[in-house]
Amino acid sequence: MRALLPLLRTGWGWPTGALAAALRLQGPCSRPGPRRAMAVYRTEEHGQPHSRDYRLFFKNVAGHYISPFHDIPLNVDSTEENGIPTKKARNAEYENLFNMVVEVPRWTNAKMEIATKEPLNPIKQDVKDGKLRYVANIFPHKGYIWNYGALPQTWEDPHQKDKGTDCCGDNDPIDVCEIGSKIFSRGEVIHVKILGILALIDEGETDWKLIAINVNDPEASKIHDIDDVKKYKPGYLEATLDWFRHYKVPEGKPENKFAFNGEFKNKAFALEVIKSTHECWKALLMKKCDRGTINCTNVQIRDSPFRCTEEEARSLVELVPTSLHKESNEEEQVWHFLDK
Repeated sequence: MRALLPLLRTGWGWPTGALAAALRLQGPCSRPGPRRAMAVYRTEEHGQPHSRDYRLFFKNVAGHYISPFHDIPLNVDSTEENGIPTKKARNAEYENLFNMVVEVPRWTNAKMEIATKEPLNPIKQDVKDGKLRYVANIFPHKGYIWNYGALPQTWEDPHQKDKGTDCCGDNDPIDVCEIGSKIFSRGEVIHVKILGILALIDEGETDWKLIAINVNDPEASKIHDIDDVKKYKPGYLEATLDWFRHYKVPEGKPENKFAFNGEFKNKAFALEVIKSTHECWKALLMKKCDRGTINCTNVQIRDSPFRCTEEEARSLVELVPTSLHKESNEEEQVWHFLDK
């Protein structure tokens, strides 16, 4: 427990060093509300897009390689002192403000994801049976119908059964569907408000899907919970449920199932799920549970036994092979029509 205390004091894994110093330059916010995220993270492409070698690595404001899974903080805070978020910053508005790592821009098909099993967890394209994965276009949907990504510093423990779903986690960071109006780029780190959550049961595993909105979206000021989504974006939740139910059907698989009869749970429920998955992540990073094949290499988590130096992180990236070969440069153009 003693080793875990420094991690807890940082406030949901808040980073230290150059990144923390850069964040202090933002100064305190006098009131909650839309704020422009400081560009504290950069990305660096290795290999060719649409190839199995493609990797998107992350760097902090100082230019050092980091893990988007472990080193980007979960919570967004308005101010901090010595790496510790102040009580003033921890008001109700900022308790519901999180960093989201965008893996898949809206309307695209390539199934991109944080590589949880690789050092520093770059974004890569998923591969199945030796082939790059693309989600199908199922009429009337084109690719992903939201900006899709994950919350850093969360982990759905495959050994821990959820009381509500009666299934264990899927061994990944918790997924996010961002429903705002802007299309974000792969690798962007944006600030989102959590609105609700859907419990997908994927091959017997709990695969939570958070519903969120970019805090700077024009409609963010009036959308605060799942019922507001129903009011201001009618049909979007129904389309989301339909998408997740059918997206594997063109591959010859059955429809996906859901816990709670496909009901979207509200913000309060979603925040409890986030809290639980963050606690699982803490245990993972402090070697308190079976991590299996998850790579926990990080640069900024105090007292984590998996922490490496900035120089070691750079060496890990330099070891990644790259190729100039593109396997495909085409998004999925075929449309599938399913019988109702």
